Amino acid sequence: MKIPDYDLNQHTDTLSRKTFLRFSTYIQSELGIRMPETKMSMLQSRLQKRLRLLEINYFDDYCDYVFSTAGRLNELDAMVDAITTNKTDFFREPQHFDYLSMTLLPRIIKSCSSNNLKTIKVWSAGCSTGEEPYTLAMVLNEVRARFNELHYSILATDISAGVLQTAITGIYDHEKAEPIPIQLRKKYLLRSKDRKKDLIRITPQLRAYVKFRQANLMKEALGAKEFMDIIFCRNVIIYFARPIQEKVLNRLYRHLVPGGFLFIGHSETLSGMNVPLTQVSSTIYQKRAL
Repeated sequence: MKIPDYDLNQHTDTLSRKTFLRFSTYIQSELGIRMPETKMSMLQSRLQKRLRLLEINYFDDYCDYVFSTAGRLNELDAMVDAITTNKTDFFREPQHFDYLSMTLLPRIIKSCSSNNLKTIKVWSAGCSTGEEPYTLAMVLNEVRARFNELHYSILATDISAGVLQTAITGIYDHEKAEPIPIQLRKKYLLRSKDRKKDLIRITPQLRAYVKFRQANLMKEALGAKEFMDIIFCRNVIIYFARPIQEKVLNRLYRHLVPGGFLFIGHSETLSGMNVPLTQVSSTIYQKRAL
């Protein structure tokens, strides 16, 4: 498809209802994100940046390009990046990490005999720019220092290729480190040699525990043989319609080992859903053991 010539004197137009419906149908069916007409102005604002970058004047032309063969290859991921919400922080909702450190992990370690230690597998689903899986790595590493009997691996996934690139590098503005306890900052963060940039980076030793992968929770996100002891899927399903929430939660359930745990966000609930998990604490659920 040939993109029409860009007119420097022409401002991008407004998003028509017809074109909005083309986008919203795709967003809801493929990404699971609710996109009612009340979000038309929000979608227009987020996509307008892409039009300017690509020097396209009209939303209709941009829509045709996105869903063309070339656009699906070269622009679709960028469009998804533009419309998805990627708010996250280190140690966000800290009570979850307290429960993990003080209750759950010691219980798992105690249940394993010294001759039957296993690798605890953790999945951060909807990991955004990586703060959550790196927080998990810090917590797990600290527990291992206490017990000396913990092996672990962390899988972190997100639908957005753009945020995953940030996550993989593990480089953040220094102010992002504020929620991290000072003793953990000293242990797991590196300061930029160029102090003008005021950046920090996760140490390579900690980054090595986290494997990143692009995945859409609307699809089969993991291979059939990958089962997790702990899944963090927090502040993700809140953007989905209720039937999609139940579908995604049951998919997560199928990837938990018997006795495994699911952590969701403080604004989310499984109440009234047909998902076979038992609540063990606020926003923490467990799969029935065999």
